[in-house]
Amino acid sequence: MGEAERAWARVRQNLRESAGARLFDQWLKPITLVAHDDPDTVRLALPSAFVTNWVRSHYADRLTLEFKTLMPRVRSVSIETRAAGDAPITIVAPVGDPTAPVADAPRATAAERPSLDPRFTFDRFVVDSSNMVAFHAAKALVEPGAPRFSPLFLHAGTGQGKTHLMHAIGHAYLARHPQAHAICMSAERFMYDFVQAMRARDTFAFKQRLRGADLLLIDDLQFIAGKDSTQEEFFHTINEVMSANRRLVISADRCPQALDGVEARIVGRMAAGLVADIKAPALPLRRAILDRKLIDLPDARVPADVLDLLAHRIHANIRELEGALNRVIAYAQLTGQAIDMDFAVATLGDVLRGAQRRVTIDEIQKLVSQHFDLKPLDLVSARRARAVARPRQIAMYLAKRLTTRSLPEIGRKFGGRDHSTVIHAVRRIEELRDTDRDVDDAVRVLTRELEW
Repeated sequence: MGEAERAWARVRQNLRESAGARLFDQWLKPITLVAHDDPDTVRLALPSAFVTNWVRSHYADRLTLEFKTLMPRVRSVSIETRAAGDAPITIVAPVGDPTAPVADAPRATAAERPSLDPRFTFDRFVVDSSNMVAFHAAKALVEPGAPRFSPLFLHAGTGQGKTHLMHAIGHAYLARHPQAHAICMSAERFMYDFVQAMRARDTFAFKQRLRGADLLLIDDLQFIAGKDSTQEEFFHTINEVMSANRRLVISADRCPQALDGVEARIVGRMAAGLVADIKAPALPLRRAILDRKLIDLPDARVPADVLDLLAHRIHANIRELEGALNRVIAYAQLTGQAIDMDFAVATLGDVLRGAQRRVTIDEIQKLVSQHFDLKPLDLVSARRARAVARPRQIAMYLAKRLTTRSLPEIGRKFGGRDHSTVIHAVRRIEELRDTDRDVDDAVRVLTRELEW
């Protein structure tokens, strides 16, 4: 086994440990190392362009760091699509410096150009009240003339869009100032580069590079918490950039005052600029984000009810929402199946179960009584009229399906009925769903409203 093969085996192991088995098996396991003659280049291949683009978007920097650590002489990594019968599509990602441009990107000058995600632009950022202040602040920062404020401090939970805005700032600024010196890096990368510079006894070049930036974007500031020497250098870097009236953008997962382990003088500098938060996306925004993402995937056919399902059930963050859509589309492309509700539920079973909210029997009774224009007391009464008995059976059926309550517990919640009555109701509704369209439609509608 050669050096590249040994390094790749180590990289794969590291990726599996950090990403987790599920994500690794879905996206990273198909990566293969391609034989090559150039000792300065590592070539990796994937079976489809869709997965290739995803890996490049989410793991190019990580692969860069891994190979740089294990094989210092390597200068570039290529991520290719090598499907049977297809011509390879090669995208070159930098290994020595993740903030440098991709090899095939146009460069007007020798000024440093950051590796910005091409998807993360202002026109692709979906705006509503939860992120409006941050969006307009980001656009204001790239307006001509001296910056109206600096730094711009963006804070939000994981996957809410702060990295998107940072990259959008980079795209817009460089479009107006193509010869500008711009750097976009994570705080973790700042720390890594600084430590490497100290070990190489070459901190001057590191300081000169960052402090001379016309636009400096630092993501995930919380990662330097507790790192005293890194914080010292970070403070002097941002102080120099701000004193020169250059543009500085910092992001973190919380507001400056809540950054435990970060020096007070750094917090003070951050708070002196414009602090803008991005709140968790509400349902209308989540749905609009899915519609916007499909514009970039014209070949994907995703029914509206599947998009509604994703928007209602996956609400933790935008990244998980987009990841779920990517997974459905990728599985459909790999298996050749059409996307419908059953396919989406089967593909995202674990994701949907993790996002599912807890349903109570009281909620079921209230919603069923509203649906059938009854009083909640009717469902627990002794009335046996069909107009009451059928909705009661449907409510029992839903209680068995959507809650963890035992049969005796469900019976007690429906007027002290025996568990055998619940069993009969469940079996009867299961039979009617196959023969009675009205019953089946009612169950579907009620289930959707309860789960969402």
